[in-house]
Amino acid sequence: MSAADAVGLVLSLLALAYLLLALVLPERF
Repeated sequence: MSAADAVGLVLSLLALAYLLLALVLPERF
């Protein structure tokens, strides 16, 4: 795994977590 792959994986996980939070806690967004 290269550094670019690791960065892409982390960014995709953060985006996924943000979307889940937006669905679970819509009153905060």
